[in-house]
Amino acid sequence: MTDTTTHTSHTHDHDHNRGDGDQPADPKEFWEGFYRERGQIWTGDPNPLLVREASDLPPGAALDLGCGEGGDAVWLAARGWRVTAVDIAATALSRAAAHAEQAGVRDRITFAEHDLNVSFPEGEFDLVSAQFFHSPVAQEAERSAVLRRAAEAVAVDGVLLVAGHAGWPSFVEDPPHPDVHFPTVEEVLRALDLPEDRWTVEASEEVHREVTWPDGKTGIRADNILRLRRRA
Repeated sequence: MTDTTTHTSHTHDHDHNRGDGDQPADPKEFWEGFYRERGQIWTGDPNPLLVREASDLPPGAALDLGCGEGGDAVWLAARGWRVTAVDIAATALSRAAAHAEQAGVRDRITFAEHDLNVSFPEGEFDLVSAQFFHSPVAQEAERSAVLRRAAEAVAVDGVLLVAGHAGWPSFVEDPPHPDVHFPTVEEVLRALDLPEDRWTVEASEEVHREVTWPDGKTGIRADNILRLRRRA
C-alpha cells in the first residue's frame, strides 16, 4: 500500500488501515475487494524504508510479506535478490507478476498466495521484509504471530525488517478506524520475544516523512522501523 501518489506498492504502504464500516470480516475477501476497486492501487515504487535499510545488504534470498502489486519485490530482484513474494489477494499477485515481467525480473521472483495466519512459505531467507503489515480485518495478536513466524524464517546472519505506521497522517482529523492501534517499535520487539543472545537490533526508531493521500491532501506521517540481524 502506500500513503503517497508518487510512492509505493502494496501499502506500499499497504494501508491495511483503509476500508469502511461495511468491510467483510474475511481477510481474503477484504483484500480482493480492495484491489478490485481500481485497476492499480500503488505506484509500483519500493517502500522508502525498505530502500533505506536494504540498499547496503548483499543480495541473497528475500521474502516479501504482503507484496501487494510488487513494488518491493521488483526493486529487490533488480538488485540481484531471489525473491519469494506472497500476498493473500490473487488480484494483487497477478498485477505484481505483470509488473515483474515488464521490469525484466520475472525469473527472479516466485509469487505465492498465502493467508499468513494459515500458511507460511517454506525455507530460510537472508532478508524477511514486512512493510506496513497492518490490516483492519486482523487482530494484533495475529500480526504478532505472523511476525514471530517470519523471524523463524530468517537465516543466520540474515535480517528481519519490519516497518509500520506510528499513527495517522497529520491531516486526518477523523480516522476511518479510530480503534486501530499502531504498535511502537518497543511493542513489536516485545511481541517478537526473540532471544537476546541470538539477535542484534541494528535499527529501532520512529521516522517522519511527507505523504500525499490519493485525494491530494499532504502532511506528515510517523512510521516505525525495526531492523534485526540473526546471529545464531
